[in-house]
Amino acid sequence: MSLTVNAKAYVVDSINGSTFSFQGPANTTSVKDRLIQKATPAKPSAVFSGLARFAVNLYRTHTLTGAKTTTGDGSMKVEFALPVGISNADVDAYCADLGAYLASAGFKANLKIGLANG
Repeated sequence: MSLTVNAKAYVVDSINGSTFSFQGPANTTSVKDRLIQKATPAKPSAVFSGLARFAVNLYRTHTLTGAKTTTGDGSMKVEFALPVGISNADVDAYCADLGAYLASAGFKANLKIGLANG
């Protein structure tokens, strides 16, 4: 099983329950290029069907400039908690809105300087 992300092929290297770990094309013993997907089933109660959870983690090793070390590991994580019964259209809207926000110049600028603002 594999995933293609921005023309990069990630190949599954381990499965543990509902957690899938993928190696990216740059992954070696000393360089991280990994993507991990994890799904957690909803835990319903007597009055609520629950939230299904899904998370994606991306880990990479980077060459650093102006730092105390020459390399460092970074990670980004996106988590979803969606109510059981949500429509596919609503899920698509979440993904479209979040994807557009993450790709926006404003988000990238704030991420680069470490600020959360409007």
